[in-house]
Amino acid sequence: MDFPCTKCGACCRNVHLAEQTRTLDRGDGCCMHYDDTSKLCRIYDSRPAICRVDVQFTLHYQSQMSWQQFCELNVAACSQLAQWEQQK
Repeated sequence: MDFPCTKCGACCRNVHLAEQTRTLDRGDGCCMHYDDTSKLCRIYDSRPAICRVDVQFTLHYQSQMSWQQFCELNVAACSQLAQWEQQK
């Protein structure tokens, strides 16, 4: 099962909110690799490990929960982030 990313870009537009992704901030909260026109990552195939849900699971969480649980937590976080963006 792949992570069900909707490619909404909410995580890319808010890298300033997480300590692990702040170094990617281009100065306005968005990732330096985020393309405002296409709404996609310019380096998707070589994106950092922190941007790869599957890699993060393998490196840090597989001994604590199942892949499905990890995906569900990430989907919930994505939904909350998208809602937060709409309320800004």
